[in-house]
Amino acid sequence: MNYQQTLDYLFTQLPMFQRQGAAAYKSNLDNTIALCKMLGNPEKKFPSIHIAGTNGKGSTANIIASVFQEHGYKTGLYTSPHLVDFRERIRINGQMVSESFVVDFVDIYKEQFIDIQPSFFEITFAMAIEYFAQQEVDIVIMETGMGGRLDSTNVVNSILSIITNISLDHTAFLGDSIAEIAVEKAGIIKKGIPVIIGERQQETTQVFKEFADKNNASLLYAGDIAKLFFNDNTENYMAVVNEELFEKIEFPLKANYQSYNLRTAMAAIGVLAEKWQLNQELILSGISNTVKNTNFAGRWQVVSQNPKIILDTGHNVEGITYTMDQLSQEKFDKLHFVLGMVNDKDINSVLALLPKDAEYYFCKADIPRGMNTDILMSKSIKFGLKGDAYSTIEEAFAQAKKNAQEQDMIFVGGSTFTVAEVLPLV
Repeated sequence: MNYQQTLDYLFTQLPMFQRQGAAAYKSNLDNTIALCKMLGNPEKKFPSIHIAGTNGKGSTANIIASVFQEHGYKTGLYTSPHLVDFRERIRINGQMVSESFVVDFVDIYKEQFIDIQPSFFEITFAMAIEYFAQQEVDIVIMETGMGGRLDSTNVVNSILSIITNISLDHTAFLGDSIAEIAVEKAGIIKKGIPVIIGERQQETTQVFKEFADKNNASLLYAGDIAKLFFNDNTENYMAVVNEELFEKIEFPLKANYQSYNLRTAMAAIGVLAEKWQLNQELILSGISNTVKNTNFAGRWQVVSQNPKIILDTGHNVEGITYTMDQLSQEKFDKLHFVLGMVNDKDINSVLALLPKDAEYYFCKADIPRGMNTDILMSKSIKFGLKGDAYSTIEEAFAQAKKNAQEQDMIFVGGSTFTVAEVLPLV
């Protein structure tokens, strides 16, 4: 098979949660363990920083990866979902895995997949750990997929666990309450391995304490150790200082919500600084070069001016709340909102947060999970949102650009997949 045929196999022959939803969910690690055994357990051949949480996993992972990369470490980064190219999921020092490796991996093991019957995510994870092991990376920043306890990534050789935050998302699989979801995310806490919690939340505090105590794992809150200062020999790597350090940082991720992810990433860097000989100068440059080093995209990404066009992948209540708050602070004459969502989200709660004084361009992402345009429009009308329906995201975006004046704003969001289809068009 060539590369495109290999992608077709991965996307269509295997259950893929991002496209299909529940059909791809696996409630145990049996397939992952079988795949790892088949490969000779490459996941044990490198240390991993393991990141779970509802929002902010990808941003936190990319910030940390950039800092390690800046220090000269050969840094693997595993994230999901991808926006434009499947290979975005598996990167070393910002460079995507080669097409030839993807093709060869599937060709070599395709027959064995028949017996194991793995999902798309399970195969992608197996591909990643094999690639990282073959390339002899120094460290991997590993983002979980949906949960934690039963996520394929939960077999990695962790040196630090991070849980960014907990909010209601994927409730059909992870639980109906913040506490229940916290239990699933807390499943990444390992015996004797420190864990950093990005945000202190009343509903999750006891859950995380119980898991940490049971595993004899140091429990740290990012807010307690975020304002870090590193002197020349890093002996005082956990020293707390004032806001001066943050003022030195030229942070390229401009969304207001990124301050939480930066704080969490800096806490992680502080915990690991002494052992990994991380110094202040390279930490600051690594943070400043996050986008340059890792090619991170889709989070409050400004792709054009006059009219200003912003793309953001926020898609659940918490993420949309932060994004809409920042959007309300922008100055423009008229807002053109390209909106596409997936059908297994809390649609009504999200729609209730969206501005009513915008012109909406309702559309459907080109995936089976994408919400039908007419249904989305019908639900939106009930919340006072007005606009027209379009058959494709491309058509909706083109019409928004045609209608927008120089002092207007175009916002594209509602789903990772809406942003993914617009990115190649800008």
